[in-house]
Amino acid sequence: MHEKSDVGTMIAGLAVGVTRSAQNEGLAKLTPIHREVARGMPRTRDQEIRVLFATLLPGDVTPYHSHRHPVTVYMLEGIFTLALDDRAAVDIETGQVFVEPSGVNMTGSNKGDVPARMALFYVCEPDEPFADPASPH
Repeated sequence: MHEKSDVGTMIAGLAVGVTRSAQNEGLAKLTPIHREVARGMPRTRDQEIRVLFATLLPGDVTPYHSHRHPVTVYMLEGIFTLALDDRAAVDIETGQVFVEPSGVNMTGSNKGDVPARMALFYVCEPDEPFADPASPH
């Protein structure tokens, strides 16, 4: 037998990290990975949600660029070093999350000996480019 819950109960369950299981007994536990307030999200009526997978081989470097909106990086393997203008470089390791801010010039690299594999999540205006080229200063 399946138990139905009202929307208010389900929203409350999400707030504490649980949701009803398809089974009568037990709850499926949600494990938060990252939570952060961000600036620079799209304000248009419609937004596009994108999830990308990227691999940088040892020695690879991304072009110098910026993003119009925040980009969330979730590291699956290796270490991704991100150099952001006017900030200390950040090493994002396997299992870690980092939110690349909008409007900040940056470049990323893999200084390690294994591929740096990551999932990238972001919201943008429909058909907007992922990144904009930046001029070195």
